[in-house]
Amino acid sequence: MPTEILMPALSPTMEEGTLAKWLVKEGDDVASGDVMCEIETDKATMEFEAVDEGTIGKILVAEGTEGVKVNQPIAILLEEGESADDIGEVSAPKADASSNAAPADASHATEPAKGHGRGATDATPAASPERKDGERIFASPLARRIAADKGLDLANISGSGPHGRIVKADVEGLSTSDAPAKEAPQAEPAKAAAPATGPSADVVARMYEDREYEDIKLDGMRKTIAARLTEAKQSIPHFYLRRDIHLDALLSFRGQLNKQLEPRGIKLSVNDFIIKACALALQQVPDANAVWAGDRILKLTPSDVAVAVAIEGGLFTPVLKDAHQKSLSALSSEMKDLAGRARDRKLAPHEYQGGSFAISNLGMFGIDNFDAVINPPHGAILAVGAGVKKPVVNAEGAVDVATVMSVTLSVDHRVIDGALGAELLQAIKENLEAPMTMLA
Repeated sequence: MPTEILMPALSPTMEEGTLAKWLVKEGDDVASGDVMCEIETDKATMEFEAVDEGTIGKILVAEGTEGVKVNQPIAILLEEGESADDIGEVSAPKADASSNAAPADASHATEPAKGHGRGATDATPAASPERKDGERIFASPLARRIAADKGLDLANISGSGPHGRIVKADVEGLSTSDAPAKEAPQAEPAKAAAPATGPSADVVARMYEDREYEDIKLDGMRKTIAARLTEAKQSIPHFYLRRDIHLDALLSFRGQLNKQLEPRGIKLSVNDFIIKACALALQQVPDANAVWAGDRILKLTPSDVAVAVAIEGGLFTPVLKDAHQKSLSALSSEMKDLAGRARDRKLAPHEYQGGSFAISNLGMFGIDNFDAVINPPHGAILAVGAGVKKPVVNAEGAVDVATVMSVTLSVDHRVIDGALGAELLQAIKENLEAPMTMLA
């Protein structure tokens, strides 16, 4: 029977995307693992692979279509022996349809691409099967065939695939006695009304109707940045801590290291030292290595540090996992790789999601100091300014000229109190002012 290929959820938060480009056409044969199309999310352009083999019978969503909802049909896959005549009446979904819109025959939904290939990622973790009577069940065709052969009720099986989809591994080892009992459904919490964010688009347009301007449509990334940072400023109780950090010892040490590393093609930046200093500080002040999780605080063990990377039209915050355990040269190499792929929008979701702490460095633009907005659910973000020459009073009371960098730590007061935030910032300062200790 013809199978609907659904718009995949390529990250846990993805609700819709743009079908950027089809790499197959109607009549093409595909096998498991073949790339069928490119999908643009709010953060990246990712490849979508076929899970089952067959023939592309009909393309339902044209390339370039924006706002395609997750789980909407985008194409029809024909199995061996089937033809276009078997498809019947299938209409393309409207990109701006409600997110509750259901496919014409969701009982034959295919499993979205997953795995470790570029653009393939696990989405929402498996959840218990809290389904209402008559609610559609998402399962791959192979999982359905195995379940039917074994007499299993898919309504009682939790899916481990993306977006809770039932896949082969969920059913192949089960018998009718193994399938879990269906749980009672739980009511979803009511969504809070969106706060007002200013005058409407029409009102603003009327203000400037006699002025020349360019109307720039928001892409997915810009919409996400606007929504997340508006939410962050409105819902996170920020407070700010500021310190000046003397950089001369670090700059001298960096110069010595770079001379030694030059034959290996490695050049350390000041930002590499800042990443390392923050990662170590999170280990030195472990209570500050935490995130806000709605009704609780999650205290992390590893230091996973996010770094803001500016790209055309927005920004990414790729995460350096276990940064406290990595050498400066390893951090430098990884950061260059992540930043390069971020600018090409080729990061996989697991490379820019997570972390407990972020760094935003505008020093290269000559900015002395600024306040950064916390990226939820992080507990804090460090805003880094430029190193500038300033007169300072030394221990003997004499005036010297030193290279001083001003930093501001924006802190979520729900996660970190004032004294704890001050302790974290002091640890960062000490690490940067005694850089050789970071190699110990």
